[in-house]
Amino acid sequence: MLYAVLCYNDENAIATWSKEEDDACMVRLAQVEDAMKARGKLGPVARLKPTSAATTLRKTSGEPFVIDGPFAETKEQFLGFFVADCDTLDEAITFARDLAQANPGMGAYEIRPLAVFKPSQIGG
Repeated sequence: MLYAVLCYNDENAIATWSKEEDDACMVRLAQVEDAMKARGKLGPVARLKPTSAATTLRKTSGEPFVIDGPFAETKEQFLGFFVADCDTLDEAITFARDLAQANPGMGAYEIRPLAVFKPSQIGG
C-alpha cells in the first residue's frame, strides 16, 4: 500500500532557523529517507516553498478565481510530503515517527493511503 506522509509545521518557526540548523535537519531527514530508500520503499519526496509563494485557485458556485497565498489561515502549514510503500499502516506510522524524531520542534505528520498514484512523466 502506498501512503502519503504529509508534513505540517509552523513555517514561521522554521524560517528562524539558521542555514546550519536547516542543513542539519535535512541531513537527519535524509538518514531516515535513505533507510526507506535502501529497502525500496521510498517514492517521491518534496519540500514546498513557503505559503507566501503559493497561489490558490478557489472554486465556488461560480467561475473559479485565483488568489495569492494559502487556502486557509492555520497555525501549521503544509511543508512537504513523502510517498512510502508500506506493507501496513504500522510501518507507515513508524516511518512518520522516525521523520518526526529527525525534525526538531512541533508539528504533525498526516498519514494517508493513496487511492491513485501515477508516476511522474517529467523527464520520462
